[in-house]
Amino acid sequence: MGKFAESVVKFRWIIIITVLGLTLIFGYQIKNLKINSDVISSLPDDDPAASLYKKIGTQFGGNEMGMIVLEADNIFKAEVLQHVKQITDSLIITKGISTVTSLTNIIDIKNDDGGIEIGKLVDEYNLPKSKQQLDSLKAYVFSKEMYKGTIVSDDGTATLIMFTMLDGDNKQAVAKNVKGKIEALNLSEKLYFGGLPMMMIDVSDLIMADIIWLLPLVFLLIAFVLLLSFRSASGVILPLLTAGIAVVWTLGIMVLAGYELTMISNEIPIILLAVGSAYTIHVLNRIDQTKNNDHNKAVIKALSYIILPVLLAAVTTMIGFISFIFGSYLTMIRDFGIFTAVGISFSLLLSITVVPAIISVLSANKKKDNEKTGSEKKSLLSNKVLKPLVSLLFKHPKYTLTAWGALLALSIVGMFLIKTSVNMADYFKKDNPTKISEDIMQKKFGGSLPVFVVFKGDMQSPDVLKTMMKAENYMKQFPDISNTQSIADLIEEMNNVMGEGKKIPDEKAKIEQLWFLLDGQDIMPQLVTDNLDEGIIQSKFASVESKSITDFVQYMDVFIKENSTDNCKIEVTGMPSVYEKLNSSLLQSQFSSLILAIIMVLIIVGIMMRSFAQGAFATIPILATIAVLFGFMGFAGISLDIATVLVASIALGIGIDYSIHVIIHYNHVFKETGDVNIALEDTIMKSGKAVVINVISVAAGFLVLLFSQIVPLQNFGMLVALSMFGSGLGALTLLPVILILSNRKRKIIKY
Repeated sequence: MGKFAESVVKFRWIIIITVLGLTLIFGYQIKNLKINSDVISSLPDDDPAASLYKKIGTQFGGNEMGMIVLEADNIFKAEVLQHVKQITDSLIITKGISTVTSLTNIIDIKNDDGGIEIGKLVDEYNLPKSKQQLDSLKAYVFSKEMYKGTIVSDDGTATLIMFTMLDGDNKQAVAKNVKGKIEALNLSEKLYFGGLPMMMIDVSDLIMADIIWLLPLVFLLIAFVLLLSFRSASGVILPLLTAGIAVVWTLGIMVLAGYELTMISNEIPIILLAVGSAYTIHVLNRIDQTKNNDHNKAVIKALSYIILPVLLAAVTTMIGFISFIFGSYLTMIRDFGIFTAVGISFSLLLSITVVPAIISVLSANKKKDNEKTGSEKKSLLSNKVLKPLVSLLFKHPKYTLTAWGALLALSIVGMFLIKTSVNMADYFKKDNPTKISEDIMQKKFGGSLPVFVVFKGDMQSPDVLKTMMKAENYMKQFPDISNTQSIADLIEEMNNVMGEGKKIPDEKAKIEQLWFLLDGQDIMPQLVTDNLDEGIIQSKFASVESKSITDFVQYMDVFIKENSTDNCKIEVTGMPSVYEKLNSSLLQSQFSSLILAIIMVLIIVGIMMRSFAQGAFATIPILATIAVLFGFMGFAGISLDIATVLVASIALGIGIDYSIHVIIHYNHVFKETGDVNIALEDTIMKSGKAVVINVISVAAGFLVLLFSQIVPLQNFGMLVALSMFGSGLGALTLLPVILILSNRKRKIIKY
């Protein structure tokens, strides 16, 4: 360590110039950074629900369903119908759109002098204009199950225009183009945009807004905390400089590696600013407290000591993020783990190289003022917080232990109240236009989550079509499914118009005759494949509750097991199935990543400290903090989602840093003095100061996320900040008590 420290001081200019050059190179790449808010793309390609969902996109003209609701006092007005046609025509010619269904182009099946007429509900070139024509259309629409509540709301005040996107196109770009074109029409009615593609562009906009707005705020807040703590320009600039450079390097490497920002990885800059500055804080604190008349020698001495605890702290923090690589099901969380760990390694490297190099350059040939910096300065933190804390711990260690025990017992109760949530609609605040649109979709059109039931078999077989109708009737019995559509519906409707009753014909020849009339209709590619060996039921799911989604998936599994045969194989997919997979993967990710992180931290801390007992001691405060964290989530009603599922492992990785600094400082002083009393007091008064500053600066950085426009990120920021306070408190109260009680036999402690 000493040789490394000497090399840093010796080659200080080379280090500074190299870092500057790399920062310019990586910073130039950031201009190419893109945002990807597609949840589906984060599922592994071999996931059954995701692969079937993607397959439908290829076989049936797209699986990403966008929706536009046009709301007026009465939909059945000539002006309103004209506006619906305008929207429809605009969507049809939009690149990336495969199908459009609206009131002005939807298929209609009528009786024509004893025969069947298949055409459009209205003549798009001669829309109804007179009151009589409009009233007649309204009566007809409300008399048909395939229109009422599906394309027109039950109260007649809203109509739905649905469109699907071509598989393989840039869905965010297409959705953004759609929204821009429709808003540019300046229609007098209220417009609501919904469905996953429209949500994706709104999430992308929110991610970019968060980065632009929150990053400067994090900088200012951490700078304020550092200024109060160090009361020097270097104490403010150097931690933020190293953290900022780490952010630039990480984002630059992401671009070079072909990765995009997601709704999870957009947290990386904020995390690196908050966490990355911590290592520099400890380096500066140690240099500030090191006694030596020669400033360069003071830097070398301080760096020689601080490298080990800072290295160990960074490694354990990285483990918290690396655990996501092995323990997470979602690729977006794995990518987040990889690049955050990379960013932490950059922060570590910069704190032990460029920071002492800059200090050495700025203080060349200057003498260190021992009276001012070598001795412990009197401060509010030392006299009003740390000294009373030392007194409390030595006088009442068992009381401290009892208080933590009571808190843990209460937290265990709260753990059982935690719920999970994966619905994207929950990411938006209640007053967000996207959230309002989703509420309208749910209230008037049975939701916006697409559901697909796939049937493999002869689509002209009476048995297969009857099974499809059976499935539709079964689905409608579930509270959150109101409307369904399939080729079986069209055959049944045609049979009814022919006077044969609303049922599937028993003879295949009869079905083939009816089918002939459907050939060439725009709707057919959406419902059956070209070779007629597969068909789908399309529907929408109304609820956003995780329990309802899970219940529906299980409900459909029962039907599939009872009705799937060799001649008619049935599978279900869609957003409820995808969300259910996400939901189960959250619990799996939480458990596996946390257990993996705990084991790795225990092993590495034990090895580096050459004592697995001390490794366990260092882990106890953060495990207690995580338990309290989960208890708080349960009592506060904060759901486990794709953002909050990260908190426990992150809290473990970052929070254990404080315990590591306490134990290493304690061991160092105890070796010199052989006195537990002196060792713990010196640890709390010196390392405790850096821990408190660290906790406040890191927590402040994460609390900025409370101003995020994305709800899970607000919860994420609050929970990580809470875990920082908890782990810092544990390192300065619970850990010292454990050390006191475990060392009572080695030396009688008096205070």
